[in-house]
Amino acid sequence: MELKNVYFSYENEPVINGFSLKLEGGRRVAVMGGSGKGKTTLLRLMLGLIAPDSGEVIIDAGERPSVVFQEDRLLSWFTAERNVEEVRREGSPEARELLRDMELEEAANKLPKELSGGMQRRVAIARALAFRGDPLLLDEPFKGLDPDLRERVAGVILKRAGNASILLITHDEREAELLRCEELIRL
Repeated sequence: MELKNVYFSYENEPVINGFSLKLEGGRRVAVMGGSGKGKTTLLRLMLGLIAPDSGEVIIDAGERPSVVFQEDRLLSWFTAERNVEEVRREGSPEARELLRDMELEEAANKLPKELSGGMQRRVAIARALAFRGDPLLLDEPFKGLDPDLRERVAGVILKRAGNASILLITHDEREAELLRCEELIRL
């Protein structure tokens, strides 16, 4: 996945100015910056959800990114376990195991509305990990998690992501350290 000299603006207000990034080979990159600096816009560009004003977005044919969006985007009519299973056509036999890793085993049969915000967040992360995509794109993945739980969840992400490339969007440099990001880009 690559961005080459990408520019993007909202209503003639530049947000992304000549940004380039190549995400490959297990690379771990954190993109940091204040609110409104274009971090989530960058993710949306990488996924092809919006088109750049200029520049190139290159996604190799075999790439299948896993994504944790800023919003959890859980399906309200499915249980936590079913939300994790749904990302794979053949189902995800490891859904229970992922929920256990996320310390949510007892919540497996609950609907999203029955879960706290932090619990919903962990289901969203488990779902992205169940998809087993590469790269793994994470937009504020630790939102709503206390510091100790962040560390444990980061460990699960690292273990489950394996050699996948990771793009972390965050406000917090400590989160970049938790996911062992080799590069920090400030917008």
